[in-house]
Amino acid sequence: MGRLEGAHILVTGGSRGIGAATVEKARDEGAYVSFVDVLRDEGEHLSDSLGKDVMFREADICSPEALTTALSEFHSAFGPITGLVNNAGRNSYADPVSMTEAEWDDFMSIDLKAAWLVARAVLPDMIARGNGAIVNVASVHATMTYPGFFPYAAAKSGLVGLTRSLALEVGRHQIRVNALSPGYTETALVKEFFELNDPKLRDKVLDVHAMKRMARPAEIANCIAFLLSDEASFVTGANWTVDGGLTARFAG
Repeated sequence: MGRLEGAHILVTGGSRGIGAATVEKARDEGAYVSFVDVLRDEGEHLSDSLGKDVMFREADICSPEALTTALSEFHSAFGPITGLVNNAGRNSYADPVSMTEAEWDDFMSIDLKAAWLVARAVLPDMIARGNGAIVNVASVHATMTYPGFFPYAAAKSGLVGLTRSLALEVGRHQIRVNALSPGYTETALVKEFFELNDPKLRDKVLDVHAMKRMARPAEIANCIAFLLSDEASFVTGANWTVDGGLTARFAG
């Protein structure tokens, strides 16, 4: 405990799943935590349950104006943001032929562009301080994926590429940027995936994991907290795979 003492961590998509676990973990590690989400009721409930060092605002991360308003309130409450977790995202089950340009743009805005928008908003303070950490929550879909998931892998691959580029651009200011790629994690998005497929698929998935189970959101949050902390002071431009051994084996 105490690895993030005095830090101010911003989490996007923090109302549930990995985001909520990260909010709670950062608070437990001594940070002030701000988070945004479009899920207002869940966000307010989480914030109220965690106390005065946690602040929630409903905000659309695809809107620079909404971000500016929320970040201004966070800054007034807790000071400059020292760490960012770009966690917000959603699944996509589009068809590459029937998907419209508007649907593509809407999806990519949430799962890729917004990570840059939020980073752009917090980087000036980090650069002025000469310190900071950004963690982009990607996915093992950045390197492997399923049919019928178009274009989720493209967004997550782009997020890993964005991570490398940002790390090179801001490293001279002692700002670290890393990606973290979870495998199957017990979240609402994963539950949604299984509900849309064969009910027996969950058992097949568990069988190919070295640990024969999925991650708990708190286990992913533990790794995020490490990457935010000074213990990872020489880690940047990396993509950390946290998948319980899923990608360690061949098919079959």
